[in-house]
Amino acid sequence: MAVEIDPLTAADRPAVLALWRDAEGVRVDELDRRERYFSFLERNPGLSMAARYEGELVGAVLCGHDGRIGYLHHMAVAAEHRRHGIGRRLVERCVRELRRIGIVQVYAFVADRNRIGHGFWHALGWSRRGVDVMQSTDFKPENPD
Repeated sequence: MAVEIDPLTAADRPAVLALWRDAEGVRVDELDRRERYFSFLERNPGLSMAARYEGELVGAVLCGHDGRIGYLHHMAVAAEHRRHGIGRRLVERCVRELRRIGIVQVYAFVADRNRIGHGFWHALGWSRRGVDVMQSTDFKPENPD
């Protein structure tokens, strides 16, 4: 199976959203709105990756960093393309790009209830962090569209 891995683009958004919506364990929400997707790609140029088979997007992952730690969000591969190493290749490419810019630690966000996702990361040799609880807050947009 000849799959190409290359950076996600703004034009990939419709296909990426469809992939994420179909992927169990990936939650599409307010943070994935058009302008936020574009902003993420712009702030992290060349780090988020797409997997394409015969021109069709079959996998994707958002990848960014805060200057110290890399973060992988929304890792997904279409169900019919799993178990061919596509997810592994997406992760390897992201990690390689992060290391190239000096990032040496990477976290992957995985929903607690996402058994498939946890199995995937475990198979790659990643381990669950001993984080007790991650706290968060949401801000309402001033000018919702």
